[in-house]
Amino acid sequence: MAATEGATFDPAVLARLRGLPRGQLVTLLRGLSEAELRTLHESWAIWALPGQREPAGDWQVWLIRAGRGFGKTRAGAEWVSALARAMPGARIAMVGGTMDDVRKVMVEGESGLIAVAQAGETYRWRRDAGEFVFDSGARAFVYSAEAPEKLRGPEHHAAWCDELAKWRYGDATWDNLMMGLRIGDRPRVLVTTTPRPVPLMRRLLALPGLFESRGGTGENPFLPASFVAAMTQTYAGTRLGRQELDGELIDDVEGALWTRDLLERQRGAAVPALVRVVVGVDPPAGTGGDACGIVCVAMGDDGLAYVLEDASVAGLSPEGWARAVADCAARHGADRVVAECNQGGEMVRSVLMAADCALPVRLVHASRGKVARAEPVATLYEGGRVFHVGAFPALEDELCGLVSGGYVGPGRSPDRADALVWALTELCLRRRVKVGVRVV
Repeated sequence: MAATEGATFDPAVLARLRGLPRGQLVTLLRGLSEAELRTLHESWAIWALPGQREPAGDWQVWLIRAGRGFGKTRAGAEWVSALARAMPGARIAMVGGTMDDVRKVMVEGESGLIAVAQAGETYRWRRDAGEFVFDSGARAFVYSAEAPEKLRGPEHHAAWCDELAKWRYGDATWDNLMMGLRIGDRPRVLVTTTPRPVPLMRRLLALPGLFESRGGTGENPFLPASFVAAMTQTYAGTRLGRQELDGELIDDVEGALWTRDLLERQRGAAVPALVRVVVGVDPPAGTGGDACGIVCVAMGDDGLAYVLEDASVAGLSPEGWARAVADCAARHGADRVVAECNQGGEMVRSVLMAADCALPVRLVHASRGKVARAEPVATLYEGGRVFHVGAFPALEDELCGLVSGGYVGPGRSPDRADALVWALTELCLRRRVKVGVRVV
């Protein structure tokens, strides 16, 4: 197959087009010929997002870890096509989860090799043989992660691996591919994937010299705005959304009191009539502007607890974070503010009272560690007694960092998680158990 011949463009001119005001750009485009417009349309350097552009330097593995719809497939197809133009006779491995994935997405898809072929280029797609022959004579060969032994023996100059995180036999496929990536002076592999917490993803991220590009669904300006809005409204902040839209690697820590699956299970319930509202506060350790954990929870008339808001703030003065506590309590009509006083004693009460003299404040002193206080609250989640009304990514990351041996991050201290523990202890447990808590 062949496309019609196009015009040529000076790359410097193409680069300057990106900075033109919309009105000037429209006027300029109207003056171009059809061939010039086609060439402009095919100029990947103009349209590529930063995370889609090949890195400079002598890299071996380039990972594009991004959400769905970011443009990973387009970036992979453009990279392979450019490589084929620059290296006539090159042998390129195309590896996907299945043979159909490679054929229907990487080659025949809307952003695959056929779609990005430029004007004047010819190609032969031998579908049954699993071979794509470029105009330059370079060839791309189709491989499936369901048959890693097929990569044992063949040698390649380069490889494009798509959706590596869902490969069935990931480690064996990767190892066989890398052992055959030995032709030429500079063997390279591009990996395009939405991440999952699988062993091969962890291996990849630990590779020395790995170049990683990141991107999210919302960064692609060519996606329908209605699609992005709908996905954001439905999934933003959830484990699924952070993984599939934002391209984050969301993993569980061994021995954690909270797991991602547990939090997803306890999310999204309809909120009944509320009978009591409590705001938990974990004040900063000093006056240097550290984070202040502020979490609002409520008891429903169904006897279940609901996490309503993570209003935590950072970098504020005592007056600033106290005002944030007061505002949170006012928004939800809180019946009580419970605040840890280890670091400030009566200063905590006075600062909160100065922010709003009507605030009912209870100070609690932690006589035992964070994990000991958190364990009974985690048990409430396990028993289906606490639900999150919406998604609270930063808070949930901290909850999943609390393990039996202490706290493993993110950050130095689980300020948000501490605030939640204080609030739910007051709301659900204070009259039943008082583990390590002395009311002041």
